[in-house]
Amino acid sequence: MAGFDKVVASYEEAMAGLEDGMTVISGGFGLCGIPENLISEIKRKGTKALTLVSNNCGVDDFGLGVLLQDRQIKKIVASYVGENAEFERQMMSGELEVELTPQGTLAEKMRAGGAGIPAFFTATGYGTPVAIGKEEREIDGRMYILEPAIKGDFAIVKAWKADRYGNLVFRKTARNFNPMAATAGKITVVEVEEIVEPGELDPDQIHTPGIYVNRLILGSFEKRIEQRTVRTAQS
Repeated sequence: MAGFDKVVASYEEAMAGLEDGMTVISGGFGLCGIPENLISEIKRKGTKALTLVSNNCGVDDFGLGVLLQDRQIKKIVASYVGENAEFERQMMSGELEVELTPQGTLAEKMRAGGAGIPAFFTATGYGTPVAIGKEEREIDGRMYILEPAIKGDFAIVKAWKADRYGNLVFRKTARNFNPMAATAGKITVVEVEEIVEPGELDPDQIHTPGIYVNRLILGSFEKRIEQRTVRTAQS
């Protein structure tokens, strides 16, 4: 129900029901807009054999990278390895199953999963290893491959602001994959920086309607920067 208070009191309650072998879809891009405290709760729970769907896997000691430390992830569907040396090591050694997916395709796979679309054709990846094992079709003189949608048992999302009904507002580039991820989970859990009362958010500014959100929790965030770059001071 859209008009149901979604707020939970603890991270344990927020991630209740997560079990070994489930698929978790995570919003975020690098370390921007990641649900860092929900990730920490998954690590605390020690849930194993997870299939993780995310743009990438954070860094070695922060974000989704912490789930690699105790081998909690069995398979990753991601766009790139990024700055995570442990991700690279586990992939190259065969310890971790990795399905590299073009970034736009990954976003659309999440969106399609949330929209009830089972699969879609895209030209991206045709003629490359991405296309191996996938149906190919010529449409209007151009070749396409069929990509299946993605749905998860859980989706974990970071938003800037929400009301108690779960209507979400994202802030600037922290929006990234979060709106698509929010639609694609059987259970969608969102952590936010501020919770307001229903009616306080401008309806025209809501990015994700509360109908997609099952649980909502207020958190505090480190917001670590992956690569801090500053100018040299001018004399």
